[in-house]
Parts: sequence; structure tokens; C-alpha cells
Amino acid sequence: MNSPTDPAPAAPQPVTDPLTLAALDTERHVARSGWDQPVRLFALVPTADLLAHEPQLAQGLASHDAVAGALSAVEQEDLPRSDGLEDLLAQIAWPEQVLGCALAVERIVVPPEAERDLPSDDAAALQAIAEHPDRADVRLLVAVTRDGAARCLLRQRAHDTDDRVALGEDIAPGLVHALRATLTP
Repeated sequence: MNSPTDPAPAAPQPVTDPLTLAALDTERHVARSGWDQPVRLFALVPTADLLAHEPQLAQGLASHDAVAGALSAVEQEDLPRSDGLEDLLAQIAWPEQVLGCALAVERIVVPPEAERDLPSDDAAALQAIAEHPDRADVRLLVAVTRDGAARCLLRQRAHDTDDRVALGEDIAPGLVHALRATLTP
């Protein structure tokens, strides 16, 4: 119990910036399809531009989609064949109308001490990670914009609820960097 001199806990602040709202909406959209999904890639476009081209979409928008600067995610289907995530992203370039992009990818993570003890052989390392008793299945959603902003969301399979998604700017710095590279001319 708090004593009279303890400060009251800070009230949660509403999320209002367009990138975070778009990242949260996109992560929830991906989460509705469950686990064991392939990589999913999204263009982030101004919602106002999208509605100018597709006015019928206005019916399904949330109130925060009407704020100035709102971004909408447009899923990119039929991604090019690739030998992995780095190869895929190296093939992606966006037209100037796209203000940002987002990527959802599932990974298995283990504690740092387990990573230090992994075999040098890639196949053996993957097997060791998959069989590790402290492994965790996670889904990352990384969203970036041309102006350099980034949001990373992390959902754990073991805590698979919308209110347990971690949000930060540097959860996946390698993915942030790779996605930013797709936006450079």
C-alpha cells in the first residue's frame, strides 16, 4: 500500500502519434491470424491519401484514423522469393508515396547465456535453440518512417494478449536499420 508521501502512480497516457497507432493496429491485425505465420510486409501510407483513392474504406476506420497525419498499413502480397529476411529486404524499394513500412516476423529467442553456448554449425545451433527449455516464441513488428522514426512491438506466444505487447524504439535495432534501408532512394 502506498504511504501518504508516496507519489501516485502515473496514469497511462493515451497513444496519439500516427506511427505508434499504425504499428499497434498492424500488430493486432497480424495477431488475429494466430501463430506460425510467414513474414508479412506492409507499406505505411497517409490514411487521407488512401481514402481519396478508396473512399469505401472510410466505413471500417477507427476514430484515430481520422487524425491529421494518420497512417494506414497496406499489406504487400506476393513477396519476392528470397533466401532469408536480409535477402528479401534487399529486394524491396518503396515509391515516394509510401511514408514508411512495417514488417512482422516470428522468432525463437533464448536467454543470452544460452546464445553464448550455441554450436558453430548453423543446423546444430537451430536445433539447440528449438530444444532449449527456456526458449520463447515471439513475434516482432517493426515499423519505420522516412523521417527516421521507429516503433518495435514484441508479442510473446506465452503471453498472447494485446495488453502484454511490449513497445519500444530499439527492441530490434537490426530490423529497424534494414527496414530504413528499404526507404532510401
